[in-house]
Amino acid sequence: MDGNSSKVENKNIEENWSTTVRFAGDSGDGMQLTGGRLTFEAAISGMGLATFPDYPAEIRAPAGTTFGVSSFQVRFGKGLIASSGDHADILVAMNPAALKVNIKEVLPGGLVILDSSSFNDRGIKKAGYEENPMENGSLSGLQIISADISNLTVEAVKEFGLGNKDGLRCRNMWTLGLILWLFSKNIHETVTWLENKFGKENILTKANIAALNAGHKYAENTEISSDIIRKVVPKVKPAKGKWRAITGAESLAFGLATGAKKAKLNMTLCSYPITPASPIMHYLASYKLKGIGIYQAEDEIAACCSAIGVSYAGGLGVTSSSGPGISLKTEAIGLAISVELPLIIINSQRAGPSTGLPTRAEQSDLMQAIYGRHGEAPLVVLAPKSPSHCFEIAQVAVHIAIKYMTPVMILSDAYLASASEPWLIPDISKIKENPVSFAEYEENFMPFKRDSVTLARKWVKPGTKGMEHRIGGLEKDSSSGNISYDPENHQEMTNLRTKKIKNIQNELNEINITGLENGDLLVIGWGSTNGPISEAQEQLSNKGYKISHVHVSCLWPISERLKSLASQFKSIIVVEMNDGQLFNLLKAESIQKLQSLTQVSGKPIRVSYLLEKFQKIIKNGK
Repeated sequence: MDGNSSKVENKNIEENWSTTVRFAGDSGDGMQLTGGRLTFEAAISGMGLATFPDYPAEIRAPAGTTFGVSSFQVRFGKGLIASSGDHADILVAMNPAALKVNIKEVLPGGLVILDSSSFNDRGIKKAGYEENPMENGSLSGLQIISADISNLTVEAVKEFGLGNKDGLRCRNMWTLGLILWLFSKNIHETVTWLENKFGKENILTKANIAALNAGHKYAENTEISSDIIRKVVPKVKPAKGKWRAITGAESLAFGLATGAKKAKLNMTLCSYPITPASPIMHYLASYKLKGIGIYQAEDEIAACCSAIGVSYAGGLGVTSSSGPGISLKTEAIGLAISVELPLIIINSQRAGPSTGLPTRAEQSDLMQAIYGRHGEAPLVVLAPKSPSHCFEIAQVAVHIAIKYMTPVMILSDAYLASASEPWLIPDISKIKENPVSFAEYEENFMPFKRDSVTLARKWVKPGTKGMEHRIGGLEKDSSSGNISYDPENHQEMTNLRTKKIKNIQNELNEINITGLENGDLLVIGWGSTNGPISEAQEQLSNKGYKISHVHVSCLWPISERLKSLASQFKSIIVVEMNDGQLFNLLKAESIQKLQSLTQVSGKPIRVSYLLEKFQKIIKNGK
């Protein structure tokens, strides 16, 4: 099993401190829901956890095909659980296609749970198998639980009068019951959840509870109890406070709302639906918070322009999208830079150019975020490192946008948006308030006269008496704001916009380093690579390696502190899920001794891969 374990008194029960479970099936098999429930069960035990939802781009791919397989991986245990796990200790495969796609993810000697009734000739052929994998020896070396889950589920729910199709929809609960038994957990919490979610007297509630109970009892009463080593999830006392599991998308939504509240601003998210950014809009809509509005625009350009309109009117404009949508917003983002209004742009990055791989993770929009606009159009680029960190980054973005009157882009990604981890719910009352001061009437008002420190112009609400001024995308005079074609003025405005963004590094210059401030290897990462890098660095440090880790949250402007820190290490490696964009950026910033470690597969980087590479660099001394 993944991690350290110790046997307890019963020889068939093993106490595990780190276990990874992957549920896989068709898109309609409820794998995301089932994984979410196991995540909750781990969370109430106080364990550290990390999840990895992996689902197809097709809304409803043909059942039983490999490109329609949806999966959910959850890893939980004691100690540092920062990644969702390199491989699964347990795989639940609801059909042959799910097995074929995910079998390579299972550790040698791992446990595979199969619905034997789906392994018929038709299902085997649709999955692309020539032979039944349950019979040809291809699963040798693995522990196997093969149960007729479909028929056992239908039998368990037949008293409720459900047809075969509706009955089979309870298969995921039957499987969850078996998994809970394997982890020596009862079904009480999940029963309560089902009753609260669907209603205690609802027929579907009763059917799902019956299936859950049947799976639990099947495991207890059949021969698997003597063949399979069970696991105990020990109760771990978490840090004091109230905890919950949170995804990156929900964390961003909470952070934006909190930032706006602390600035005493109304906020409107103007967005157009796109994977994987849409959940941010869904969460904010469901909260129904006072002063927080949602506007679903007809397209990406309208969404961004509407958000600029919100900020022009004295609110906080926010727009969110993914790669293709950010491309469409580009001209409007340039408008926000030109008129110097606060704007939050969230880019939940996905894999590939064009439509690419909509449900896969990548970090390939960094250069677009920093340079991807016509003209000299600088803005601030921030990146959260984990789902819970999204809450903090969103508030930082709000603070910077309104203090410096500038757009700020947040680079999330598909993995951060969908993955979840434990979150200590903060005391909102202890978060510092930062109310906005709008400009009041002044004689001979100059709309582009700047604060001497921040270089930000004043924020004027429309209709403020005596403060009328011209605004728009044409170049403006550096003081009056009137349209100007003067070449010297354009040079001055270009310099001012650049200097304003560069000055922000003074506020975001802090660099947190894990490990010593000098040594053999410094690992630099950003975004969702934090989890696997953190685990690899911890493992190697515990073995005596002089390895440290810096995770960059402010990607532009680049911190001068990072440059000086990097000079203290023999070797430096930049880890990212693209073709080396931060690596090239840091080279351009004159950071020496850099190496690049990249992956562009749409999947999270594995800890084992990093361990191998890091040890090789340290051993070779370069």
